[in-house]
Parts: sequence; structure tokens; C-alpha cells
Amino acid sequence: MSVGRDTAQLRPATLAATLGLAAAAWVVAVRQMNGMDLGVATRLDSFAFFVALWVSMMVAMMLPGATPAILRRARASGRVRTVPLFLGSYLAVWTLVGVAVYALYRPHESFAAGAVVIAAGIYELTPLKRYFRRRCRESVGSGFEFGLCCVGSSIGLMLMLVALGVMNIAWMAVIAVLVVAQKLLPAKAAIDVPLAVAIVGLGILILIAPSLVPGLTPPM
Repeated sequence: MSVGRDTAQLRPATLAATLGLAAAAWVVAVRQMNGMDLGVATRLDSFAFFVALWVSMMVAMMLPGATPAILRRARASGRVRTVPLFLGSYLAVWTLVGVAVYALYRPHESFAAGAVVIAAGIYELTPLKRYFRRRCRESVGSGFEFGLCCVGSSIGLMLMLVALGVMNIAWMAVIAVLVVAQKLLPAKAAIDVPLAVAIVGLGILILIAPSLVPGLTPPM
């Protein structure tokens, strides 16, 4: 069998495996998060439980948008065994982010959530965000490097998730859609600026009327 034919078969196999893993991770994450969401009052479980949950969340949320980079890596090497190493190092970066979240997270007030959401919206308009977003769409040398770029691109959105409800499945799905769209689509001011304004507007709404945001505060 020729090398070209091997490479042609590698692409669909890699794509199917990546998306299949992401789909399975969604099932696992939703089951683990069931009944744990209390909005800003959510408490984290043990370190081991949270890290396992966080990894499943990152696989579910991040792998679909990382598919082009994974396919480029598989095509460049021509060997399927390089894909797990790329994925493993990529997810290792997000796991470290999860460890930091666990160390710093505390149940908080809606005011703190609003402030974080506003900051996330402002970050969407910064040159740093644009730089990392562009790097996420370029060829990278390793999964670790790709992970660092994607953390830089998506950190505002992920902190927004943590602030609004780290165990909230609906917010997880919304943030996942935004993350995937930003990885797959080129930056366009006509879309990105209204999105950033909408995020800031959500933060302001949380500050002045938190009860209007579903799921933000636990029922009395």
C-alpha cells in the first residue's frame, strides 16, 4: 500500500476517533455533573473527582475545535501513533488549568460572577486574544504548544463558565459552541465585537439584576 493511500485512510480514522472521543466525553461529563450545579454557590468535590470531571469537560468542549490541528499533525507525520501524544500533551495543558481552578475556586457572590463576565467580554477585544486565536488556527509543533495557544485564546470564556456555574451543563454547552466557532472560523469584527458587547452586557445584567439570569443563584 502506498504512503499516499495510507495518509488518505489516516484522515477519516483520525477524524472519527477525535469526534467519537468528544461525544463520549459529553456523556460522561453530563452524568458526572448531574445534580451538582448550584450556580455561583456550587461547591467542588474532591480534587480527584474534579480533575477527572474537568478532563472529561475539556475533551468534550475542546476536541471538536482542535480537529483541524490534530488532522494536520497526523498528515504531517503520516503515523497514527503521533496523534495520542499530540492529544495527551494538549489535554495536559488544560488539566493544569483545571488544577489551578480547583486551587483558586471558591463559592462566590453574583457580583463576583458579573465582574468576571465583564472582564471576559473585554478580553475578547484585546490584541492578546486575537494573537492566541490566530495561533490556534496555525500549524504548531506540539500538542503542548497548541494547548498553550488555545488556553490563551479561550481563557476568558472558560473563566466565564467557572464564574457562572462550573457544573452548569447549559453554560458548558454555550461556551463549547463559542470555543469551537472561534477555533474553526477566522476572526471577523462584525461577529466578534457584538459577541464581546453581549458578554459585557450579560455581566452588567448580573451586577444589577442577578435574578434575571437563570441558574445563577440557587433557589431559596
